[in-house]
Amino acid sequence: MVQKWKPLQWQEAQEYNDNPSRPRQQLPQWLQKQELTEADLPYIHELLATGFAEWLEEADGFPWLGGPLALLHSDGSNVSAGTLAEDDESEFASWREEDIGPTAASRALHTCRPTLMRAEEHRLARLKSFDTLAVPIFTRTTGFPCAVVVCLLAAGTAQAGDLKLLQAAALHIRSCIYRGFENLFVGGLLMERKLSKKEEARRNILFDVMRRLNDHIDVENVLAEVLDSLEQLYPICKADLFLSQDYSSPNEKVKPLAFHLSDMDLCKAAFLDGRMREELSDGRHRLALPLSGKQGVYGVLRLDMPESQFDEADTSFLTMLAGAAGAAFEKAKLHEQANVLVGELRLINELTQRLNSSLKLSETMQFASAELLGIFKSDFCCILQYDIVTQQFIVMSANVAEMIGETYSKSYGFCGVMWSTKEPIILSDYCSATPVTSKLMDVTTSRSLLASPLLLNGQVIGAVMITKREANHFSYDNYKLLQVLSAHLGLAISNATLHAEVRRMVITDNLTGLFARHYLNERIGRKQMRDSSGSLILVDIDHFKKINDTFGHQVGDDILIQVSDIVKSSIRDSDIAARWGGEELAIYLPLIDLEQTERVAERIRQRVEAETSPQVTVSCGISEWSMTDDKISVETLFYKADMALYEAKHHGRNCIVVGERH
Repeated sequence: MVQKWKPLQWQEAQEYNDNPSRPRQQLPQWLQKQELTEADLPYIHELLATGFAEWLEEADGFPWLGGPLALLHSDGSNVSAGTLAEDDESEFASWREEDIGPTAASRALHTCRPTLMRAEEHRLARLKSFDTLAVPIFTRTTGFPCAVVVCLLAAGTAQAGDLKLLQAAALHIRSCIYRGFENLFVGGLLMERKLSKKEEARRNILFDVMRRLNDHIDVENVLAEVLDSLEQLYPICKADLFLSQDYSSPNEKVKPLAFHLSDMDLCKAAFLDGRMREELSDGRHRLALPLSGKQGVYGVLRLDMPESQFDEADTSFLTMLAGAAGAAFEKAKLHEQANVLVGELRLINELTQRLNSSLKLSETMQFASAELLGIFKSDFCCILQYDIVTQQFIVMSANVAEMIGETYSKSYGFCGVMWSTKEPIILSDYCSATPVTSKLMDVTTSRSLLASPLLLNGQVIGAVMITKREANHFSYDNYKLLQVLSAHLGLAISNATLHAEVRRMVITDNLTGLFARHYLNERIGRKQMRDSSGSLILVDIDHFKKINDTFGHQVGDDILIQVSDIVKSSIRDSDIAARWGGEELAIYLPLIDLEQTERVAERIRQRVEAETSPQVTVSCGISEWSMTDDKISVETLFYKADMALYEAKHHGRNCIVVGERH
């Protein structure tokens, strides 16, 4: 109803409030019509007492009646002792007829007329010394008694004129009472309007804050907006924001919600039940407001301000502000998470394509190591492969040079933990929590660790370990992302390993472990395109058919293996040995002249004769090529070596023959 008043009425109310003592005829008509009702009677004791005290001050005690005065409520209670003595005040606290018997006051209220009652008519002994006069005070327009003024005169002294004087006093008292009522009424209206304006201003501020909050889709901006708004609205308030999520903010007022701290009990309670909590102590008003969204509570806003500066409307306003902040935080967080997920999916897609674009194991691991360092902003990355034969982890790729190629047992360090649990690991601080010994962490002086096993069909085929020198570097989101990436990395490494194994099987002779003939031809062809010279040794086991016929094919195979092992141990790493035919072997020696080649062939011949069991001998044919030859080809090189081998067999075997030179 207050908001429906016309602006002129508000202006008149303000003018009255500024000058409440002006004559009644100058009061606005709407104010003159305001009246007490019977429903107001139980609440007007203070109003009556204030009006009577004002009248006593204006009438200067009204001494001409010659006796003490008191003002009674219409229920008979003494609202103001007036001029009663202290002993009379306590004795006549109640003038109800059932308490002290009939008095002029009770009769005046009953008859609604001024009443004089002689001393002998009183039942109460104390009143038998007084004549009592009472005049009811009526409301201005409705005409029911709201109070009664009582005067005590010495027994036998009361006159009819005294009653007339008391009636005049009653009219004056009523004016004072209604002046207080008008002041109270206008003050209430103005206060209500002030509160209404304040509430409207709060709503406008809240709307503006909510609009700004919803304009932001960045979590940090939302948090800054909340704290800045509180600082502007409540500059004397100390505000802190405690978040329960794994979130680091540069704003010093945004802190993690730590339940174990003693001063966090209020925040803890607000967070757990999702409702505002408050406490008053030492003149301070402390509130804990949960930042809630549809999916849960994200944190608590704690406010601390002087108790006198805070009211119920502020509590309601801050509750709505916290709710809006919680919804905005949730929206920004979901938007941020959506962007992260999109980025992670794009990253996973790109990384998977790059990993699968190369089937070389070394290239795959080097690329993965470099990418992981950038993705997780880490200092060191180490990728290990599990060797089924040795049952050890081998460091295949690392940006720590001294660790490449090192091996570790499946029970050592974090690799051992992942071998047994098949679960990723996240470690905040290796220095304060060292569950196992780790050479990677010790060598690099790292404190943060993120690691994941590489799995294939539920079996551990390797591990990836990422470290950072600073503590608390990796987040739970990093943990989940590495878990996804490690699955793709494990598959890529498995594919590269399988491809390498298939290729090895294609280019390698299964029995001897030497290269296959076609691979040797390819390698010699490439060498002839780049090198300036090279030589070839063809090795043939003498009387091999006789070996098979005498001892059986199994022994024959064993002889082939023995000779192949002697060949492999007699040549350089850069030389290429292959099985050329059934019992024939071929050795290509790049950039080696005939003299050196003969020495190699002779060493092989002597060792075969001395080290094989049953003993066998070999015949060797040697050929060479150089850039000065008229015709350079793999076929020509093999033809010349084959011709030399044929000649060696015809010269009695167990010898070396060098092919024709050009």
